[in-house]
Amino acid sequence: MTHARGGGDDPARTSPSETPGGRLRDVEPPAALEPAAETPARPAGTTRPGKRPGKSGKLKPTRISGTWVAVIVALIVLALLLIFILQNLDSATVHFFGASGSMPLAVAMLFSVLAGAALVALIGGARILQLRKQARRRR
Repeated sequence: MTHARGGGDDPARTSPSETPGGRLRDVEPPAALEPAAETPARPAGTTRPGKRPGKSGKLKPTRISGTWVAVIVALIVLALLLIFILQNLDSATVHFFGASGSMPLAVAMLFSVLAGAALVALIGGARILQLRKQARRRR
């Protein structure tokens, strides 16, 4: 049998056939069926790639740890707000829809920030409800 690459008859690459004595001759398995080469041994104490290491490795963050981080950040923000309010206790006159009153400047600014945040939350919540309604219709 002649191969397309221009080789002669290679008994190791051909299918098993009978020899003149009537017995089948041994044939090498194709390269795809040969066992994979052994991987080099890892040093002691190391783990496979993709496996989570033991106690010395970095742990995966949990919801509780995320909550603690959020609490700490919130405490820092509250402390900064308290400092801002205590440093800006000068009285300011506030006019709103015909009503007027006097309050510390920092408190007036805090109320305006809270009113803006509430407005943004209402608009965002309405948009989320609108998108959920559209998603239900598509199902």
